[in-house]
Amino acid sequence: MSAPDKYDAIVLGGGTAAKVMAWTMGKEGRRTAVIDRKYVGGSCPNVACLPSKNVIHSAKVASLVARHAEFGIRTGPIAIDMARVYERKRGMVEGIVKVHLDKYQASGAELIWGNGIFVAPRTIHVTLRDGGERTLTADRVFVDVGTHATMPDTPGLKRAEPMTHIETLDLQRLPEHLIVLGGGYVGLELGQALRRLGSRVTLITRDPRLASNEDPDVSEAVLGLFRDEGIEVLTGAQVLRIDGRSGVHVNLEVQRGPRTLTLDGTDILVSIGRTPNTAGVGLDKGGIEVTEKQHIRVNDRLETTAESVWAMGECAGSPYFTHVSEDDATIVLENLNGGRRSTAQRLVPSCVFIDPELAHVGLTESQAREKGIAYRVASVPFDSAWRAWTLSERRGFMKTLIDTQSDRILGFTAFGHEAGELMSTVQLAMLAGLPYTILRDAMFAHPTMTEGLKALFMSVPQRMVHRAAQS
Repeated sequence: MSAPDKYDAIVLGGGTAAKVMAWTMGKEGRRTAVIDRKYVGGSCPNVACLPSKNVIHSAKVASLVARHAEFGIRTGPIAIDMARVYERKRGMVEGIVKVHLDKYQASGAELIWGNGIFVAPRTIHVTLRDGGERTLTADRVFVDVGTHATMPDTPGLKRAEPMTHIETLDLQRLPEHLIVLGGGYVGLELGQALRRLGSRVTLITRDPRLASNEDPDVSEAVLGLFRDEGIEVLTGAQVLRIDGRSGVHVNLEVQRGPRTLTLDGTDILVSIGRTPNTAGVGLDKGGIEVTEKQHIRVNDRLETTAESVWAMGECAGSPYFTHVSEDDATIVLENLNGGRRSTAQRLVPSCVFIDPELAHVGLTESQAREKGIAYRVASVPFDSAWRAWTLSERRGFMKTLIDTQSDRILGFTAFGHEAGELMSTVQLAMLAGLPYTILRDAMFAHPTMTEGLKALFMSVPQRMVHRAAQS
């Protein structure tokens, strides 16, 4: 092995945290290398967040066209062109990739395409994608290798060659009958989108309800939406066996309670979770420990067990959101410059981009009860905002938890049109530690969706308190 090339910083992986780190280090004049296998900018702009939202919006348009009479529009028969749906998504991705490449060039950070493996502390050997090998070493190393779709060991599943979100987003045909395994973000979003584009969809989840991390009233609302749109949902179900090949014909044996069901479909989408990409990258050679769940072990400053090595994003066990990965990079960068930032007590927002959206920040009722936190709860229909009436987007509700002593907002959930935007307003108030009365008494423009927050916070009870059950 030849002598390693010396860098100031090496980033293994090319996801959101990685690019923020590389662009910043490069602009500071540090010799920086990013080692990645395939995607410029990571999975988010290429095969995950942004492409999925692109396809979801095409499905939204299809849904609106199907409702044309409701809006006083006359039209003839419509047809879905999946090849054109794909082309629109592909064009967006190509544009975003170009933006990323331009940013890399402007920063001075070097992109190295290949498979990187630790061979010693802060030393990485790269098998280059186009042939050849290199060995790099640096004063600082940052790891952001991400995760991949988990593939369960259900008998016959691998042989059936099912789709993950990656293959689903590249479809240029419409599945006749899509069977979705899993009720998480991917399953909910893509299941609804393909239903709206014309597929028959069956969703199977082991969980007793959809959106199982949310409160039961939220889960029930999402289930009602899916059933109204013609999506068959089997909760509390386990797939025992699969025969056939996805894309042609599949047969599933499913256990649900005491009953065994047989389902026939044409395609399978697996969306039951994510597995860290920490195997096979020589972490032990770099002195980097992993947890029982195979995430890289880090402290609240994202420092690994190896000196001058940090891990960020999903591979470090951070919540699986692009915005969290970006925040991870910001934390590390600020601490390198003398800051004292931590991942502890972060207020992490989330949004499921079904239609209407499901957005949440802070505590749920279930979490508050588990923690023994006294709270007040308020809930109003989503059409408390007149804007929802003007758009014919009245489905859903908003809900908030308020601390009984300080009037601080403990949590907020919105299931409705542009719920993610509403959540951001509440999140800012929570970050500032403001009482809910600030939003209750604010003057918002009329008619906007944000105006509906007044109705929610005006309905906060003054005396009714919910407490955790005492054992």
